[in-house]
Amino acid sequence: MSLTKFWTTVNFTCFLSALATVSLAQTAPVMPVSRVDESIATLLASPKIKQLLSAIENDDERAVKELKHFTSDLPAPPFKEKRRAQAFLARLHELGLKDAYMDTNDNVIGIRKGTGKGPRLLISAHLDTVFPEGTDVKIKEQDGKLYAPGISDDTRGLIVLLQWIKTLNELNVETVGDLVFVANVGEEGLGDLSGMKAIFKTMPNLDGMVGLEPGNGDRITNGGTGSHRYEVIFTGPGGHSFGAFGQIPSAIHALGRSIAKIGDVRPPKDPKTTFTVGTIEGGTSVNSIAGHASFMLDIRSNGSDSLAATEKEILAAIAAGVAEENQRWGSDKKITVEVKLIGDRPAGSTPESSTIVQVAKASSKAFGKNPSMNSSSTDANIPMSLKIPAIILDSGGKNGGTHSLTEWFDPSKEWVGSQTALITVLSLVGVEGETQPLLTKH
Repeated sequence: MSLTKFWTTVNFTCFLSALATVSLAQTAPVMPVSRVDESIATLLASPKIKQLLSAIENDDERAVKELKHFTSDLPAPPFKEKRRAQAFLARLHELGLKDAYMDTNDNVIGIRKGTGKGPRLLISAHLDTVFPEGTDVKIKEQDGKLYAPGISDDTRGLIVLLQWIKTLNELNVETVGDLVFVANVGEEGLGDLSGMKAIFKTMPNLDGMVGLEPGNGDRITNGGTGSHRYEVIFTGPGGHSFGAFGQIPSAIHALGRSIAKIGDVRPPKDPKTTFTVGTIEGGTSVNSIAGHASFMLDIRSNGSDSLAATEKEILAAIAAGVAEENQRWGSDKKITVEVKLIGDRPAGSTPESSTIVQVAKASSKAFGKNPSMNSSSTDANIPMSLKIPAIILDSGGKNGGTHSLTEWFDPSKEWVGSQTALITVLSLVGVEGETQPLLTKH
């Protein structure tokens, strides 16, 4: 690839990424804190809602059994979520969402209609885990903890969605707005948020989103860390390590020079911006001048401008590394580089002053928590980048070892996090006969 074509491709990709952040959604007015507090107080004082919260606690033993089943019997490696998706869809049908369906991307969608012309809130948890096919996901119990890859991220979130549908339907709790339950694909790794991208492309009438991720109920994610991921491929003539030495450049040496120059890039600390070369491969043998080498590159930032600026520096460093290797040997045979964009997660945020965040904070405090705000790369990046109110909440239960083979989940009082998030959801869409929706319908 020529350097001109290289930069044209990169700039055009960045342009499309920037264009994707444009939205026609209007900025909702900030809800008075007094009204938020009043709505949550009303719900918590309601006999019907008290019964609902008790039902979630009493359902705990059954929910843990279902968590074990989905974790151990229905593994969901990246790009192979369909079996788990089918099981989740069957459960939605069993629980009363007869019109639930699986889309062409293997996302599972079930809509629980509200009673009036209220907002439409998407509630989600992702189907996929980071672990490749063949990973041992059988649960091991020790000291009250359940150990298994993927048990908390995000299998626990899926179980909470099912639990909410079960208890809402059993107690006939009617919401004013619609609840759009989604179990989506493509959140982890190179999935590139493909599931959520498809959802917001095909369902443009969504007014907000609440996603569930691991946590004990004291964290609110209102920032979407953007990322660009690349596969960088170096190609050269290759040759004998002794016979061709000094006559041709090395793809691996070009890779090494590029990585060294990438390592000298100094990204801004605020907004937090990072990069890493995560994997490298290439070469033929120990006594060969490499004709092929590649690495995977991840660039992240909490700000779109900082992401773009750092990305520009890093891509220039790659081009400089290749040029340096070619110049070093002065050969007519050159190393060429191909840079493939393999991941594009747009950055975004939901202001702390927004209604959806204020409701989540008030709900968390009502359950005795002191919520903290944070940024991360999640499914919420997509609606955030479209200026649609979105947050990620904790699904309940202590956890640790996320993304490792020793991932664990402690089910002790896990229901508290589930109750907290549910009160946030109900406050946003309103409960018939109790409260009006706090989420603005666009």
